[in-house]
Amino acid sequence: MPRVVTCILEHNGKLLILKRSDKVRTYKGLWGGVAGYVEEDETPYKAAVKEIKEEVGIEKNDIRLIKKCKPVRLTDFYEGEKYDWIIYSFLFTIEKKDKVKIDWEHTEFRWISPSEIEKYDTVPHLREIVSKIFK
Repeated sequence: MPRVVTCILEHNGKLLILKRSDKVRTYKGLWGGVAGYVEEDETPYKAAVKEIKEEVGIEKNDIRLIKKCKPVRLTDFYEGEKYDWIIYSFLFTIEKKDKVKIDWEHTEFRWISPSEIEKYDTVPHLREIVSKIFK
């Protein structure tokens, strides 16, 4: 079962959401956090830091871990395919939100309050993750 990270980046009470591009394999056009696979030789935390740098250009010394949640097992379906995931969720704070530079995996990004997540068409389980992280 693939292990993945979902990273929520926070700045002054707002969270960063990213719109997935048509170039990614799954959940095209949906909003999500920074996410990616945990490789066999890395910890979920190291994967989170790596994905943040790759996807939004933020270096490790520009983020601070606020919270990590217990991993959850989830199943969902996308374009007729079943996906089973183990998801490791993290909340990081960043000091300078103007450093965010998205890569090819996303077409746009927004800073929103956690309650606004309901207004967006998100990747599966993002609303639950945001709710859990901001408890």
